Order: sequence, then structure tokens, then C-alpha cells
Amino acid sequence: MSTRRFFLQSAALCGLLLSAKSRRSSGFDKLTVNRGAATVHPLATQSAARILRSGGNAIDAAISAALVLGVVDGHNSGIGGGCLVLIRRSNGQIHAIDGREMAGLAASEGMFLRGGKADASLSQNGPLACGVPSQIAAIKQMHTLAGRMAWKDLFTDAQKAAFNGVAASKSVARTIASEADELRKYPASSAIYFHTDGTAIREGEPLVQKDLASTLESIALQGSEWFYEGPFASKCAGYLKSIGGILTREDFLAYRSKERTAIRTKYRDHEVIGFPPPSSGGIHIAQMLMMLEPYPIGAWMRSRPEAYYHLLCEVMKRAFADRAYWLGDSDFVDVPQGLLDREYSRNRMANFVDSQSSMQIEHGTPGDSMGRNGALGAPSSAEDLKHTTHLTTADDEGNWVAMTCTVNTSWGCKVTVPGTGVMLNNQMDDFSISPGTPNAFGLVGSQANAVGPGKRPLSSMSPTMVLDATGEPVLTAGAAGGPRIINATLQVLLRVLDGGCSVSEAVACPRVHHQWQPDVLLFEDQFGVGTPWEISPGIQANLSRLGHPLKASGSLAICQAIHRQGDRLTAAHDPRAQGQSLAE
Repeated sequence: MSTRRFFLQSAALCGLLLSAKSRRSSGFDKLTVNRGAATVHPLATQSAARILRSGGNAIDAAISAALVLGVVDGHNSGIGGGCLVLIRRSNGQIHAIDGREMAGLAASEGMFLRGGKADASLSQNGPLACGVPSQIAAIKQMHTLAGRMAWKDLFTDAQKAAFNGVAASKSVARTIASEADELRKYPASSAIYFHTDGTAIREGEPLVQKDLASTLESIALQGSEWFYEGPFASKCAGYLKSIGGILTREDFLAYRSKERTAIRTKYRDHEVIGFPPPSSGGIHIAQMLMMLEPYPIGAWMRSRPEAYYHLLCEVMKRAFADRAYWLGDSDFVDVPQGLLDREYSRNRMANFVDSQSSMQIEHGTPGDSMGRNGALGAPSSAEDLKHTTHLTTADDEGNWVAMTCTVNTSWGCKVTVPGTGVMLNNQMDDFSISPGTPNAFGLVGSQANAVGPGKRPLSSMSPTMVLDATGEPVLTAGAAGGPRIINATLQVLLRVLDGGCSVSEAVACPRVHHQWQPDVLLFEDQFGVGTPWEISPGIQANLSRLGHPLKASGSLAICQAIHRQGDRLTAAHDPRAQGQSLAE
């Protein structure tokens, strides 16, 4: 489908789905006349919509959708992985829930070194690659904090999908095929994703996961304790030990999701809310917005697109250079608060010129470092291979959720715990397994993100919200796609806030990506063709003349978003995936 046709169909669909509802209910004013949800799979979006119609709020809807995604889109996320969650409650409170996986207490800096050299295969596949699964702890904290429906009722749709089976999507089938050799190494994984004759499940064939259905039922009825303190923890630790893993039952007992202090940044007439470390996305989206604010972004989008993309590339390089050097788990390392200082951002752009790509960009030196006890992001007192998924929900009362979930790369570490149906993450690869050694996404890191016992690896997940001048939510966005998440989320914000695009158009517009190393500017050549937003051959030639090494990419990240205009919500899912968005 062409991007132009997608824009038209999206607008028509949103118009049909909007339904007029009373602005008054239960004796108080509603923020909007409708509610919205967007995910990468229709069943997950429909689950969120069912919860909202049944009296649940946006928090309940997000939990149910996330659980369904773990069944129908398990190569990207699931209860064997983790998540980062931003919540804006109807009373105006902002919560940032850190459900990032944690390294076991036996983890060490040298655990992935063999013969003195880093062996990335050990951090990406197999029993050493997984951290403590954390999604269940995070959704339990979400529910305790602001949920409305009964805990067990939020598992119903996921249980049914797992027990009865669902048709394997294109991306599920392709990633099974691409990871077949690793998946076949583990009997419980092989039993789920391959037929008895050894052939992989194909697109459209039923994917039945009865062990996972039983696990979900146990958590629904017995609570998160069953997972972290009871049978699952014991079974998982025992199995991993038998195949060379290091996670123990004590690691499960020690895990806690954490509420952290969100990052809040003024951008023009809005306030942007981002996630703090161990996410790098919140800091670097804020950094880039501050670098961009002095420039006429909207005008350049429309009349000087090569200048817009040149500027984007330059701020991306500077932010990712800082990421590589400074970022890590703020419970363990000093993350400088000065990274978010406006003067520092201005200084980072001091050597920017509009006629030439900057060469040999290095990390900056922020003016201060707060230390671990008061560090940035410390806990508060109160492509089919997109690896990760972002979902978003909003209700008519003003509760909004931006939730990014992951098992890291496709099918995580490929290990399914026998008898549970739970595929484990490979989040250990998000550490710097050896400073200077690229991970699966080509990112390099420093000692700040080195492996350590009880430590959480740095993440690119970037759940983001935008508030208007009155403090009410107007936009939320996030993405899947490794480090591309950060830059894709930024570009959706810019398209809406500066470019005046509809949210559907903003999500569908072509994107660019630069992550400092390697020095290459990726651009999408399959989206926006025939529209004013196309990255045309002429624009490509101009960027090359400015000194940017270019590489075409079919798809850069998968985004979901919700936008409020007045009292109406519009939800948008990314045309790069087979998702669904509803506003009703």
C-alpha cells in the first residue's frame, strides 16, 4: 500500500471509529469524548478496547494488551522479558515504572569473555543471556498503583489466545524461520514453534501455547508471588542451572520493579515527559529537543527538507556519542544531570554548520554529576526483526499509558522453560559485555554500562508523553527497533508538534537514523513515496554533498501513538507492521 493511500485510509478509519459519548459520567467532567489504544497486533488492541468498554481504565487496558502481545507477538515481548512504563493519571500525577530485567547476583564483567575476547554469541543466545524476567513485577505495580479491574480479569484474553491458539503472523513466522537453528537447541522451544516433522510454523498456521496458558492462569489466580517466590522461580532456576545458566531462585526473590522520577523537558509551548535511566531514550530525546529548539523545524520540514535531515543527523550523532560514554544503570553509576542542561545542549551544537557534516564527534563533558544517591533517574520516593513492542492506551478520564515491552532480540535467548511456555529474554546483551564491543544493534558502550551483579542494562526504550500548557496530555509515542526507537520517537513528536501533521501521518512519514557509530545515515526509501514527505533522490544527493554517508533502509522502527485535539483522541499504529489502532 502506498503511504499516500495509507494516510487517506487512516483518516477515514479514525473518523468511523470516533463515537460521540457523553462528556459527563459519574458526576465529573471527562477529558475526552472517546478512548484510544494502539498496538502492533489487532488482538491486543481489541483486548485493550474490551477492557475500556468493560469499565477498566487505561492502566487496565495496557496490562491486558501487553499480556496478549506476549502470546501473539512473543518474538518481541512477553512475561519472560521486561518493560518500561509511563503513566499519566487523571489527577495529573506522572509515574515512571522501571520493569527492566536485572542481572543475576552471580553475573560478572568477564562472564562473556573467552580467551580474553568478548563472545557475543553467549550474551545473545542461550542460558547466560537472560536477566531476571520483570514484566510481571511491573504490571503488578501498575495495577496496585492505578488499576481498577480485578487482577485476574486482565489475564482472560491472553489465556484464551494461548490455550486456543492464534494464527501465526507474518513476523512471527519469519522470525521463527530466521532463528530456527537456535530455537531447535531447546526442546521446549522446539515443541512450540515447530511441527513434529521438524518444519517451522508458517504464517497463518495455528500457534497453540497451552503451557503458557496454564502459567498465565496461575499468575492470574495466585498473583505475582507464584512467579517470583513460588513454582516458576524454582522451575526456571533449576532448568537454567542444568544447561549452564546462572540465575537462581534468590535472584527472583530479590527482584523489584521500581518507580523512578520521570524526565520533564520544556519544548516550545509543551512539556515532554520521558523515561530516565536505565532508559537512555528519555535523556537523549530531551537533549535533542533542546538542541533543535532554536531552529525553524516546521518550516525546514516543508521548504528545506535537506536542511531538516542534516540538522537531525547532527543532533543524533551528538546524543548517541553521549549515550555511549555516560549512560548506565543510575543505581550503580553516576549519570550527569548536566546532560539535560540547556547551556550544555547549546554548547554541543557550537561546532554545527549547515553546510557540512561534522566529523569525529565525541562525547561532551556536562557540568556536573550528581552521584548515585541523587542521580538522574534514581528511584522516586513515592524489518520484521524489530525486537520489542510499544503500546499506548488512553481513557476518557485523562489516564494515559505509554508502555514499551521487550525480550530484546527476536525470541530473546531462545530458551523456553519446560512446562511453562515462557520464552526468556536475552537482555544481558544490552550491557557492554566488553567496553568498545558492539552489541546486536551495533551499539558500543563504556564502563558505565558494564555487566554487574544486580544491575540493569541500558535500554533504548523511550515511552514518551507530551503535555500542553495546562498540563493535560496531548500526545504520546514510543517505538520498537533497538536504538532506532529513540530517533523514531523523536521524529513522530517533531512531525506533530512542529510540522502540524496528523498523528497517523506523523507515524507513517519516512524517517532517518544515525547512532554515532557506525558513521552512516540510514534513511527510509519505501515510505512517503509520492507525498511531500518523501526522501527523494534529490534530497539524498544534497545530503551526500553535505558529507553524510547514506544507506537506504526499508523500515526504521515501529511506532504507536495517540494524539488529543480538543476533546477527541486519535490513535495511530505504524504501517510498517500489521497492527491496529482504535479510538472509540
